[in-house]
Amino acid sequence: MTRQRTVAIIGGGPGGYESALVAAAAGASVTVIENEAMGGAAVLTDCVPSKALIATSDFMSRFASAGRLGVGFEGAGEDQHAEAHLIQINERILALAQAQSHDIRAQVEGTGVRVCRGAGRVSAPGKVTVESEDGVEEISADVTLIAVGTRPRTMPAAQPDGDRILTWQQIYDLKELPEHLIVVGSGVTGAELAHAYLGLGCAVTLVSSRDRVLPGEDADAALVIENVFRRRGMQVLNRSRAKSAERTDEGVLVTLEDGRTVEGSHVLLAVGSIPQTRGIGLEDAGVEMTESGHIVVDRVSRTSASGVYAAGDCTGVLPLASVAAMQGRLAMAHALGDAVAPLNLRGVCANIFTDPEIATVGYSQADVDEGRVEAKLVTLPLSTNPRAKMRNIRDGFVKLLVRPGSNTIIGGVVVAPQASELIFPIGLAVQNRLTVDQVSSTFSVYPSMTGSITEAARRLHSLDY
Repeated sequence: MTRQRTVAIIGGGPGGYESALVAAAAGASVTVIENEAMGGAAVLTDCVPSKALIATSDFMSRFASAGRLGVGFEGAGEDQHAEAHLIQINERILALAQAQSHDIRAQVEGTGVRVCRGAGRVSAPGKVTVESEDGVEEISADVTLIAVGTRPRTMPAAQPDGDRILTWQQIYDLKELPEHLIVVGSGVTGAELAHAYLGLGCAVTLVSSRDRVLPGEDADAALVIENVFRRRGMQVLNRSRAKSAERTDEGVLVTLEDGRTVEGSHVLLAVGSIPQTRGIGLEDAGVEMTESGHIVVDRVSRTSASGVYAAGDCTGVLPLASVAAMQGRLAMAHALGDAVAPLNLRGVCANIFTDPEIATVGYSQADVDEGRVEAKLVTLPLSTNPRAKMRNIRDGFVKLLVRPGSNTIIGGVVVAPQASELIFPIGLAVQNRLTVDQVSSTFSVYPSMTGSITEAARRLHSLDY
């Protein structure tokens, strides 16, 4: 009789709970160790709450644009307006997060997985120690998966106090809207939350150390977002690195490295994250880590230690919940003997939840410009799309990249409301090596936003003639 394999998973975020489901389906005895609640930071303090906040902000923005569609408020005085009630907004957001966490735990436990509330560490080869309110327990594990995630990075001269100087995990404790929010950091988190609070009615200043916001994204897409930010009243300070943030009698004072200062009521630090890998026994177990503390893994999520895998943001591969989940699934499939294809990052669809959103997949224009890949490309502005005109969408575009000769689609960018939904057909094309002819000959609804994808494909086909 074959002995049942045992699996210990440290961390209950997307990488952890998805791997648990795969391992349980394969017949393993699985224990998930999580020191907060199932879903991890992605569900409790990061992805789910921030996107719920952004959705609320976007809903409010519809009121501001209603007049351009010929819609008004009957009997309204000049002062009538939509107003954000932050206590109710945050209560709803946190309730959503808790409900999602509860659903995940119920799903995982429904497959026979044991969920243990506590702190886990690798104590010896094939051994995981759990410290909880009930005491200390040692678990034997044929396979160990590390999915401990990250925590917000702070600055030596800008320490969060949870009141005026905040990380993105602390903003849901606010009882009133900031009068003037200073966001330090213009990457994905900074740009998303700056957009959200601007839409809720706050004055926002975005401090960016780079030449533009979203420096790691498609340059054309980032330019659209920065222009939208400025048009809606956000102050964007480019090439402005923050040196410190301190409390004042009336709010906060942010000092820039060039000596300039910015005064506001609150400051939000969005300056990156740090993997939570120290002090959990990984060094003694022989797990290789980078100088930043990220766990080194291969394309099936193996670490340098036998029987130890890792998934999610703590690996530094790509900080997306979808990638964490895929890493976890691949790890368990590989560890338990199922067929597995290595992780393919070129097929990852990513999205930035600004308004408009930015969605990307595959190779980028930067890859083309810097000689990493040869490609033809077409950019089609949404201003020519009839559905966009009907919806009063003024900003955005569809960009497709194809490989010369074969005409297979190798990348794409969509800048539009709900670009996260529109990128999927391009993701299918990239993942399955579809050609521009196959995409352009596929029927799209008229009028629709997806019509711009088929039109871009047709234009790429015409470049051969």
